[in-house]
Amino acid sequence: MSGVQVHPAGLCESEDVGDGTRVWAFAHVLPGARIGRDCNVCDGAFVEGGAVLGDRVTVKNGTLVFDGVVCEDEVFLGPNVLFTNDLRPRAAIRRTGDALLSTTVRRGASLGAGTVVVCGIEIGGYAFAAAGSVITEDVPAHAFVAGNPARRKGWVCACGERLADDLSCPVCHNRYAEAAGGLEPA
Repeated sequence: MSGVQVHPAGLCESEDVGDGTRVWAFAHVLPGARIGRDCNVCDGAFVEGGAVLGDRVTVKNGTLVFDGVVCEDEVFLGPNVLFTNDLRPRAAIRRTGDALLSTTVRRGASLGAGTVVVCGIEIGGYAFAAAGSVITEDVPAHAFVAGNPARRKGWVCACGERLADDLSCPVCHNRYAEAAGGLEPA
């Protein structure tokens, strides 16, 4: 793992970690996890074997990424984001593989601090979940969601700004149109 920086108090047991990735103190990356290039796995984060992180993913402090979670490139996971992978957990029953439900977070999406993601869903590209959201169903591309359960409150640009009613960005001036699965550039 040349080009990977692991803090002396961090533990990276995966052999599949891209160049430029940093694993900080008290973070733990299990064997079998796949982590792309230039990722930042912050203090106290946990990445289970079977989890996949694309390139340039940020995993902030205390975030838990379990088996079956796939985060595409440039995803931001705020502090204490929690993914689940079992809808019927029991201490006496150990579910693995196909018994677990996968979750996909598409390119550029951001999950705010304390977001909980119930397994078996897809979060669309460049979607944005407000801090404390509980995501229980699919989130369309570019949707801004908040609450428990999380509901769409508006739309966001790829730059992260809220879109105006005409689906244009007041900051970078990108324009969007409604499409199946959310918004796409106009």
